[in-house]
Amino acid sequence: RRRVFRDDDRALTAARLKINEEFKKNKNETSEENIKEMLKMARAVETILRENVMQGEHVEENKVLLRPRESLLLDNVPYSDTPRNKT
Repeated sequence: RRRVFRDDDRALTAARLKINEEFKKNKNETSEENIKEMLKMARAVETILRENVMQGEHVEENKVLLRPRESLLLDNVPYSDTPRNKT
């Protein structure tokens, strides 16, 4: 949450409230299987957020400044319909 929504107080607060809400909603769960499933879901959501969410800030009427985290930056490799043979 802190890495994905860094410097965005509104998003940080919303994420914190949602996380707390989910934990409170399930605080009386006693089934080990259900708890494991909920933790698995939480990890999956964390992965999706870390790997797919990029921050942007409106800087002008029709301009957005993107702030990708280092982990989102990939090498720019041209797309090809045919796989390359390894040499």
